[in-house]
Amino acid sequence: MRVFVAMSGGVDSAVAALLLQQAGCDVTGVTLRLHHYKDRPGLCGSADDIETARSVAAALGIPHVVLDLCQLFQTQVMDRFVWAYTHGRTPNPCIDCNREIKFGALLDWALDQGADAIATGHYSRLRRDTSGRWQLLRGADRRKDQTYFLYQLTQRQLAHLRLPVGDYEKPALRALAAAHGLSNAQKADSQDICFVPDGDYVSFLRQYGGVEPVPGDFVDEAGRVLGRHQGLECYTIGQRKGLGVSANAPLYVLGKDLDHGTVLLGGDDRLYTRELTAERVNWLSIPEPDGPLLVTAKTRYSQREASATVEPLPGGRIRMVFQEPQRAITPGQAVVFYDGDLVLGGGTICP
Repeated sequence: MRVFVAMSGGVDSAVAALLLQQAGCDVTGVTLRLHHYKDRPGLCGSADDIETARSVAAALGIPHVVLDLCQLFQTQVMDRFVWAYTHGRTPNPCIDCNREIKFGALLDWALDQGADAIATGHYSRLRRDTSGRWQLLRGADRRKDQTYFLYQLTQRQLAHLRLPVGDYEKPALRALAAAHGLSNAQKADSQDICFVPDGDYVSFLRQYGGVEPVPGDFVDEAGRVLGRHQGLECYTIGQRKGLGVSANAPLYVLGKDLDHGTVLLGGDDRLYTRELTAERVNWLSIPEPDGPLLVTAKTRYSQREASATVEPLPGGRIRMVFQEPQRAITPGQAVVFYDGDLVLGGGTICP
């Protein structure tokens, strides 16, 4: 089997290539050039990591190719990021990148080059059910599980995907890399959005998107003005730091009113809700059900799942009701729902 491995420069994708090579596959490493930052090692698509991936491929004795997808990354990921913030949402660009770039454009290119499949270093697993449908499952290392970012994949994409590290825990992967002399065995994991220097997304919105946040009023739920904010794009649901408003009790961002340019503040207890609606829903491991399902779900990657009922709605939407109130459910983020380790699907939380 000929497999193209998406090698980011990190240890996970390096070991994915190693494991496939040991399994007898014809392996080629492919690194995506997504932007032109040259001084940000550890961030996906950077020039520094291209060199790291190239050296690891040489150590493994496999071919290495650089695929430039900068323009597509701008339109499908960076531009969508800007659009979301200017429409009052808090986006998750890694989900767009996985759908459109890594498992979209890369897969199409790889198949055109004669590959049978692509592989990545995501901590997730695959299987086929008795009907032949591909299913996505959580990785064995629950602390590193990355299925939250993969719920938008299609059956076609899953059919041409290999996830070699899904059965491993991180320390075991580092040990494998070290045992085979790979230079990135102890390389730190990336934590930031790859195209936002220093995590300063407001500066990115200004410099890349031409967005100039418009100041307005902080208000409470009675409509009283509490102070001035720096622009709607500067805040997200649940935020406490950087508000600059004095009060007798801590205040948090509860919502943003695009029509009036105001940011709603209130106490932590006002951040909790049991219901949400999501759009752009993808039923991944099962067909869309005819009625409500009992699931577990989470509305942020770092959360633990909570019990809920999900109900399909017309137009590719769902309504979800949690058994217990959830904190800071945020428009633009993803809600992903599970049955045990099985990823049923997910969608984008609506305002």
